[in-house]
Amino acid sequence: MPRLSPDKRSDAGEFGLTEYFVNDDEIPPYAILSHTWVAGEEVVYEELKDGAGKGKSGYHKIRFCGEQARRDDLQYFWVDTCCTDKSNNNELSEAINSMFRWYRDAVKCYVYLSDVSQPALSVNDVFNHRTWESDFRKSRWFTRGWTLQELLAPRSVEFCSREGNRLGDKTSLERQIHKITGIADSALRGAALSQFSVDERFSWIERRQTTRKEDYSLLGIFDVFMPLIYGEREKNAFKRLFPFASHSRSAQCHVVVVENLEGLTHVSTLRSMTVLACKACDEVAPAILSDLTFLK
Repeated sequence: MPRLSPDKRSDAGEFGLTEYFVNDDEIPPYAILSHTWVAGEEVVYEELKDGAGKGKSGYHKIRFCGEQARRDDLQYFWVDTCCTDKSNNNELSEAINSMFRWYRDAVKCYVYLSDVSQPALSVNDVFNHRTWESDFRKSRWFTRGWTLQELLAPRSVEFCSREGNRLGDKTSLERQIHKITGIADSALRGAALSQFSVDERFSWIERRQTTRKEDYSLLGIFDVFMPLIYGEREKNAFKRLFPFASHSRSAQCHVVVVENLEGLTHVSTLRSMTVLACKACDEVAPAILSDLTFLK
């Protein structure tokens, strides 16, 4: 696992970085942050190591995560923006391929919603509660590609406003989250994702977006490990989606193969053209997805 930010501060009040943990059994209990990135405002690894970046808005999120971890008696926490050296290709590849597992193994996942405001309020403040509910449903966090696995992988997911106030967790907000995302309740409760068809899992990301076309945000959703090829763009990334090895109770279940990949620019387009089509069975069994790239 990459370097964790321990909740220990120097005399200057800075967060430190631990050594690189190689084996899972070496990793101490930790919290993890889920958030949406803001271009130019996130604190990266080199900045945190050099004590820079404190003027960026992203530093507030690091501080928030550390304070939440301390309240939960967790000495360590991990933030994707600054705990991985993205200039090291091997480290970056390991991080992206391991991301689902790292979120799954965290004791706590704190979701920082920068576009949801909820100051400390009286329990009788009904108007502001309704404002929070509305902002929560519209939050950008529910539209991003990488936050899907950050919602599904951890056992404990706590949602917080930009003021750092707790709004609820994945259990108490299950009804709202299901309505926003369309994700099955059982998946939100931790059911193995292999229980859900490829088609259904694709449906969870139809309205989500990513910054880079060849980002790999669904590798964990399909339990796939593969090398990264940033710069391959949409056409080649889609080509790497094949082959699909389909298994079904019916021998007459066929895979639809798309020859022309020109002009495909969205996952939902791919899904509508390449989902496994069964002519004589009532179920699409989970496919074996080997050598896949998913777009963010």
